[in-house]
Amino acid sequence: MGLRSYRPTTAGRRHATGYLFDELTTSKPEKSLLEPVRQNAGRNSAGRITVRHQGGGHKRQYRIIDFKRDKAGVPAKVASIEYDPNRSARIALLNYADGEKRYILAPMGLTVGMEVQSGPAAEPTVGNAIPLETIPLGLNIHNIELVPGRGGKLVRGAGLTAQLMARKDDFAHVKLPSGEIRMISIKCMATIGQVGNLEHEAISYGKAGRKRWLGVRPTVRGVAMNPVDHPMGGGEGKATGGHPRSPWGQSAKGKRTRHKRRTSGRFILQRRK
Repeated sequence: MGLRSYRPTTAGRRHATGYLFDELTTSKPEKSLLEPVRQNAGRNSAGRITVRHQGGGHKRQYRIIDFKRDKAGVPAKVASIEYDPNRSARIALLNYADGEKRYILAPMGLTVGMEVQSGPAAEPTVGNAIPLETIPLGLNIHNIELVPGRGGKLVRGAGLTAQLMARKDDFAHVKLPSGEIRMISIKCMATIGQVGNLEHEAISYGKAGRKRWLGVRPTVRGVAMNPVDHPMGGGEGKATGGHPRSPWGQSAKGKRTRHKRRTSGRFILQRRK
């Protein structure tokens, strides 16, 4: 894995970087694991924008990822490491001993030909999915479930990793990439290792067009708007706009926005810094 730079033939190319893709072993996805993606450009069923700055971008097909890893005791061989346009991480195609094929997130160190497994009896090695109650303390983990059997929800982006800190009663103490330490049921599954494609955070897009290819539309500053459109809009000349706020008046810097009596708050032992 690595990054490439480009000849500075234009101003946008001068500082742009891209992937070498040398870790990929095939350019064709498994057809049986593809689904169409319907683009809605951030609109809801009424056609109103509910998520700003989305729209356009290259047409994609969704790769069905096995976040549950529920084929306990069935060994699988890594057939290929592939690109996924829907996420920052790479994905690995597994060929199970019973003939089934599934995609998983590709952790660092996973290569073609390696054997992986899931379930309580699996060894704590890279790519294996094991319940938190049997994972040795101190190991790096990813794709962590919040509710047993519902599939991994936490730590799925490129280069991310969490650490299993301790176990007490029916809960494991997991340190998340944000620095938050959270209690998670020991029955929840997690995958051993760190999510691959560490270079993702070092990518420099170089020009606005590359973001448009990804389906990201431009962002307009609040202070450049009119008062009717944004709390920070209006004023004669260049005004500061007062306190930084969202278009709906929520403070943007310093104010804690998490609900004080949110039920899941009791599972947080230490908040992120």
